[in-house]
Amino acid sequence: MASREVISIHIGQCGVQLGNACWELYGVEHGIMPNGEIVDNVELCSAEDSFSAFYQEARTNKYVPRAVFVDFEPTVIEEVRRNQYGTLFRPDALINGKEDAANIYSRGYYTVGKEMEGMVMDQIRKEANLCHNTGGFFIFHSMGGGTGSGFTSLLLHNLAEEYPKKNKLEFVIYPCPRLSTGVVEPYNAVLMAHNTMDTTDCAFLMDNEALYEICQRHLDMEKPTYVHLNRIFSQVTSSLTAPMRFDGSINVELSEFQTNLVPYPRIHYPLIAYAPFNSLAKAAHKKETISTLTDSVFRREYQLLKCDPSRGKYMACCMLYRGLVPINDVTASIRLMRTQKLKFVDWCPTGFKVGINYQPPAVVPGSGIATGEVSLCAVTNSTSIAEVWSRINYKFDLMYSKRAFAHWFLSEGMDEQEFIDAREDMASLEKDYEECGRETTDESGEKGAEELSTEMSTEMSTPSATSITTN
Repeated sequence: MASREVISIHIGQCGVQLGNACWELYGVEHGIMPNGEIVDNVELCSAEDSFSAFYQEARTNKYVPRAVFVDFEPTVIEEVRRNQYGTLFRPDALINGKEDAANIYSRGYYTVGKEMEGMVMDQIRKEANLCHNTGGFFIFHSMGGGTGSGFTSLLLHNLAEEYPKKNKLEFVIYPCPRLSTGVVEPYNAVLMAHNTMDTTDCAFLMDNEALYEICQRHLDMEKPTYVHLNRIFSQVTSSLTAPMRFDGSINVELSEFQTNLVPYPRIHYPLIAYAPFNSLAKAAHKKETISTLTDSVFRREYQLLKCDPSRGKYMACCMLYRGLVPINDVTASIRLMRTQKLKFVDWCPTGFKVGINYQPPAVVPGSGIATGEVSLCAVTNSTSIAEVWSRINYKFDLMYSKRAFAHWFLSEGMDEQEFIDAREDMASLEKDYEECGRETTDESGEKGAEELSTEMSTEMSTPSATSITTN
């Protein structure tokens, strides 16, 4: 049975550059050349049906990504048109305006965004009409930029109205704790998070500071560039989407991410970690095992967002293995992590969803990342992410207490009450995570959680008792 199609929408400078890196890696994995033709390779061609979720067959031996690229100013889109993958994308799917959002959320939402809204929605409808059964949308963007925050918010409202039952997953570059490309990032991030709280199903957050540290610590890159960061991002995105692009005994649908990771509608911001990250020099001297991979993804240095998971509790974990992975090894590794090393909320006795995809990971040649036989991407919902929201809220408060830079937002048609409502909503989000991590005070509830934990420890001792999804 063919997979349900997914439409990828890349918004703003960050989203467009991330999209370029992702489709470059997808092409390597599926044997699709920059001109859209299939590499003359029997094994890769046999996977043709499985990647129809991401590619559409345009004509004989030519495949076109189901993607839309949007930016308010032409520079970055022109770079995509001119690079070697420029002929891969449908020309009318590369959309640009003439003036940027100037790092102002309200320009992306109220003024410039309104001018481009109709054009972009028309192209998304065209892409949806070319699908047999649209599964949902992937939206790639940054939270700190004007286009990435403002226009994404506007577009998600439109998608929620027009496609209310389709899944909407965000792949987000979040503002860093210490590095910044714009002074008003806290305003943009808080306003966007508030306005998309009810229009997105799940948002995968990553930040450049964590990506920089991965490059320096694990890949031996002294001065990594955005190209290196984008390729790390694409490795993670590839692992998340592999079950939808490659055949397996049970394919993972888009809806399964939020079903297993999102306990309450507002708690939809999971952490992502990936392993292994090896430089070409280190790879020859290392052999990755399932236990070391499983242990690595719960360590801070493999996380793609700067926060400390030891300060919170886990609500759910989705473990996506790639390669020839023995199920018994997976079961043993998870049992060890579940019973000895991880702290879960007491109201979630199961906690783990596991997927195994037999397609090994691939890398773009020249990326500086060593390829391996196995990899693991862990998507975890943890109360520790409240630290990330608290950090951005503090920065927001420092600026807004003096109304610093607020006039730029208000002059573009935004009302001051929106600042107040957004900040209150973020305070409420922090409290929601705090409530999720709070111990059950009911006596029977505590007893029930303890009994269930004991039962799970007993069940996990035998591989047959563990529910594992193989893809």
